[in-house]
Amino acid sequence: MKLVRYFGGLLCGMFFALSGCGVPGVPKPPSLDLPQPVTDLRAVRKGDNVYLAWTVPVETTDHRRIRHLGVTRICRSADTEIRDCANPAAQAAVLLPLVQSGQTKTQSATKIQASYTDSLPRTLLSPAPGAQISYALSVQNENERSAGLSNTVHLSAVITLPPPDDFRGQVTAEGVILSWTGIPHPPETPGLRRIYRVYRREEGSEADMVAGELPLGTLRSYVLLDHSFEWEKTYFYRAAVVTLIHAEGKEDWFGGDDTAAVKVFTHDVFPPVVPSGLQAVFSGAGQPPFIDLIWAPDTDADLAGYNVFRHESGGEPAKINAELVKTPAFRDTNVASGRTYFYSVSALDVRGNESARSEEASEAVP
Repeated sequence: MKLVRYFGGLLCGMFFALSGCGVPGVPKPPSLDLPQPVTDLRAVRKGDNVYLAWTVPVETTDHRRIRHLGVTRICRSADTEIRDCANPAAQAAVLLPLVQSGQTKTQSATKIQASYTDSLPRTLLSPAPGAQISYALSVQNENERSAGLSNTVHLSAVITLPPPDDFRGQVTAEGVILSWTGIPHPPETPGLRRIYRVYRREEGSEADMVAGELPLGTLRSYVLLDHSFEWEKTYFYRAAVVTLIHAEGKEDWFGGDDTAAVKVFTHDVFPPVVPSGLQAVFSGAGQPPFIDLIWAPDTDADLAGYNVFRHESGGEPAKINAELVKTPAFRDTNVASGRTYFYSVSALDVRGNESARSEEASEAVP
């Protein structure tokens, strides 16, 4: 009986030791504190700069919260595949925010975005359309250990061209004229095409609009007319050479460096086109006499209407319409027999700019 109690107690002790019946269970192995690899690395090239962005890992590979990160190695290669990051192009330090007491895991897992700008060395650039450069990241812990590389991104390594150095803008009645001097460029390579692209940004906005494009050729001077803006606003214009790449059935492009911004205030001081084709015709048989005027319509998009002027021989023209005439026609009923009247017409836009008066047309009242 004592022997049974002895073995029963021994088995229970072993059970408690293994199952945690009132005592600690089998200890877990210590965490390696390896940050989870980045999975959303993005890259954009502008000129000879590459702008990298990614989401910073906040947990280790065994799903524990990271308290302190090591450096992030920027891995760059002329090969399409990056196998390791033994010789990083650069290193970036990212600080994690402190976890506040009482925060839940969900509350403390806010995504943190990081970025880095890498300047491409000229030795990595090539005139070949298929030339590429690859990037990946290796996030280190405090002991300079990593769980592996991030996703790899590929960019064109084609040589870009500098922007014009005399880009300028001028407001005219037709629109904003952008002009510059052509820059020397290498002969066209199969699979490569380059264009000038002009960007416009409204003052106070962060969004760029494409104002126009011109193919880069052998011209000495380039002129582009922008008429898609709004009057009485301030804009900033910039130009860049864009490289278009066609290789292996795929199309890619990247922009070169921008010119300095040209500030333009689109103040409208330009009157509409002077009306033309004015004709005057008397009519009065069997009715009160009147003179009908007609003329060619003005096609200005911001046209508000017309003013009609009349005078007799030796007199000064005077406006005879009480309100702005909206159509290219007018009937003058204030006429008297035995007199000859001389008419002219002007056009006004919505901002009050008025054209010169048209050529005169005359008509006699019997």
